[in-house]
Amino acid sequence: MVQCFLIHTVNPVSTLAPGESRVLYSRVFGPEEGALTVADSELGPEQKRLLRNEKVAVVARQVRSAVTLSREASGRVLVETVLGEELVALQEADSGVQRLGSGEPWAGERSALWLGVQSLAFTLVTEPHENLLLAEGTLKNITRHCLEHLRMLGTGSEVLLKSDRIDVLLHRLLPHGQLLFLNHRFTQSLEKELANYMAQ
Repeated sequence: MVQCFLIHTVNPVSTLAPGESRVLYSRVFGPEEGALTVADSELGPEQKRLLRNEKVAVVARQVRSAVTLSREASGRVLVETVLGEELVALQEADSGVQRLGSGEPWAGERSALWLGVQSLAFTLVTEPHENLLLAEGTLKNITRHCLEHLRMLGTGSEVLLKSDRIDVLLHRLLPHGQLLFLNHRFTQSLEKELANYMAQ
């Protein structure tokens, strides 16, 4: 099962301290109780919400560090893409998997799969026993739809205003945080349905 999905920045943002990452969108799946420690389970609803947001921010910072290291190690120069070149940006995206140990930030171990596309990172946090190839395919599919239909690489792209469309994408491609094995016919049907919805 997928613990959470998030979209966050990986390039410096002028309003943030160095090394920080701004979470633009996050969605946590499944019951919160399994992710809470004994001390955390006694917190009120507002404190639990703040704790959840902090855990997502910790993952965003760790992934930002991994993306930065990957880009520095590869030595490639990051070239900004323009609208219409989303697939090129996706093909040139940095990707990786990172193990999140127990307590970093959840009570149990997790795996974080990420795609660094230009100044954004798309991250899936899964349970350690999940099929990582299936999770990677799902992450690439979600990222492709976000880039193509929501024009997230364009200037002035406001991810926060498109959260309802991202919710629909996740509902169809990652229902209740469950990874889906998709056959060709179902994928085509899903693509048509999503294209019709995004065109509205």
